[in-house]
Amino acid sequence: MNDLGERLLYQDGQLSITLRVVPGAPAVALSGEVDVTNSPALASTLSDSRGGSTYIVVDTGELTFVDLSGLRVLALPALPPDERWIRLRNVTPHLRRLLRMMGWFYAPRPYDVPL
Repeated sequence: MNDLGERLLYQDGQLSITLRVVPGAPAVALSGEVDVTNSPALASTLSDSRGGSTYIVVDTGELTFVDLSGLRVLALPALPPDERWIRLRNVTPHLRRLLRMMGWFYAPRPYDVPL
């Protein structure tokens, strides 16, 4: 862990997932691109990082691309809204638009929770 309280959890040529130490729920930051090649690693890393917490906060502000496989990981559309354990933060306008187009956007939960 560095002096900023961050630890790299996963990195490939497109995506970096960093754990951020904050009070309350676990929080991770995503940077780069999520697609079919790394969405399984994203799902696994988020699940492992959640631990026993009710939810995990995922900062998506530095994502530059997300395909449908990545949207499925982040939005958990197969679960009812009250069972979704990923809370998105810093949702870019582009990602917000994609989520709304898919019908997976539920305001104010689970998006843009404060850290």
